[in-house]
Amino acid sequence: MRITNMLHFSEYHRFYVQRDFALSSLDYKMLSAVYQPMVGAYAISMYQTLYQQLPGERIGCSAVDQQRKLFLSLELESGERGRQLFIEMTSRLEAVGLLKTSRRFAAASEDYVYEYTLYAPLNPAEFFRNQHLTLLLRDKIGKYAVLALRDELILPEHEELKAANSENLSVPFYDLFQLNTQVVDYELEQALFDTPAAQPSASKAEVMPKGFQYSEIIMHFPRYSENREYVERLKYEPEQMATINFVAKKYSLYLTDVCKLLDEEGVFDEEGRIVLELLQHKANQVFRSDKKRTDDRNRTMAKIAAAKGEPASRADGNAAKEDMPERTVEMEYYLEVPDLFQGECNQHQYNFILRNEPYTYLLEKIFSKGSVPDGLLDTLSKVDLTYGLREEVINVLIHYIYVNKRSWSRTSIEFSVTDMLGKQVSTFEQAVQYIREQAKYMERKTSGSRGSSGGTGAAGSRSGRAPRQKPAIPIVQSTAGPAKQLSQAEREALRRKAQQLDGKL
Repeated sequence: MRITNMLHFSEYHRFYVQRDFALSSLDYKMLSAVYQPMVGAYAISMYQTLYQQLPGERIGCSAVDQQRKLFLSLELESGERGRQLFIEMTSRLEAVGLLKTSRRFAAASEDYVYEYTLYAPLNPAEFFRNQHLTLLLRDKIGKYAVLALRDELILPEHEELKAANSENLSVPFYDLFQLNTQVVDYELEQALFDTPAAQPSASKAEVMPKGFQYSEIIMHFPRYSENREYVERLKYEPEQMATINFVAKKYSLYLTDVCKLLDEEGVFDEEGRIVLELLQHKANQVFRSDKKRTDDRNRTMAKIAAAKGEPASRADGNAAKEDMPERTVEMEYYLEVPDLFQGECNQHQYNFILRNEPYTYLLEKIFSKGSVPDGLLDTLSKVDLTYGLREEVINVLIHYIYVNKRSWSRTSIEFSVTDMLGKQVSTFEQAVQYIREQAKYMERKTSGSRGSSGGTGAAGSRSGRAPRQKPAIPIVQSTAGPAKQLSQAEREALRRKAQQLDGKL
């Protein structure tokens, strides 16, 4: 807890506790056997005291009360000494990820209200994958005690089954259940939206990035870089880590590429926030250069294999990592699965891909027999980075072009993008509605042209009238008489006059 002015923190200030979990027996084991040696028994007692401010079977926010209640529960003396000890214990809990402290200014009382957000202890598997916490525990209890704790908390897999193949027999949700989307209950949706559970949670399990971890980035990042300070802050900023992992997945970046990009000048602003436009621009340059090298290598390997009479194998790209929080699609906005994806995924999975995956992933699936054309990548990169069209909207546009067999040319794509931008299409739902309207318009246009051609022929045959001709234009008749015949002498005089005018005489 960073307190610069002790007058702003006392036992008379109000507080409340927020949590969205309940402790299990395994969590209590982790607190006593793992976390307590690192932060001390007094800090764990403070954690338990904060946890008990809410009933064990409920989650949410506790009632607002004075911090004097906490001081009395922990037998802290009133005054500066007790406050310093309270701040020290909360700082230890914050450092190991069990607590987040923030404060809000209440205008009614013109004073600060402190908010203590509790987090559940990491499960044993996650804890021992965290290098910083594992090294801290080693420094407190020793290497062999750490290994003994790991063996005690994590039971190994059976030896005879390690090498056996695994087959997934689980049934997906939409293969078994079908939701009724024809009836829309606005009252229920509003009530669910207003509940605290429907609001975005700050829990670590929800915002923890699924791609590159902070520990991996900080280990490979230059120690004396100017951006080192900003990168170290990423440990406490999971939203920025999710942004970095999304860019890494979108442009198929390796860990070394991510570290180099974060070391670039201007990637972080003055407040330490990532400048997404610049990061994506530089990541796109790395992606294009890697793609060019991969294509050149594939062509070279194909030539060598052809010379040897062997089949050439395509180089596998690096596997994309999961990053951004997953968003679902309402069945009302489901798109049909194209023939290319038939057998690979169902309708629910396909729409999930359109909503959450970057457009480069979808292009690789469509152009699976070869490399994605550079011209198409240039066009879509301009749409993404310059026009600012969202990934999910670009995916819907790609689906529309592929399903309706439209042209992949730059002119055709930019025409559709311009129309979408002009109509303020910015979400997945709006993009789906847009392509559906375009399909209806093309259908009406096609049927109208056929109907008009057939109706004209039938009307002409019934009336029997000749087709309309050009309008008659009146011709002006000359009123002069017949031309006067000139004599030989007059013609000779006119010829002589013409020669004089020409300067020949």
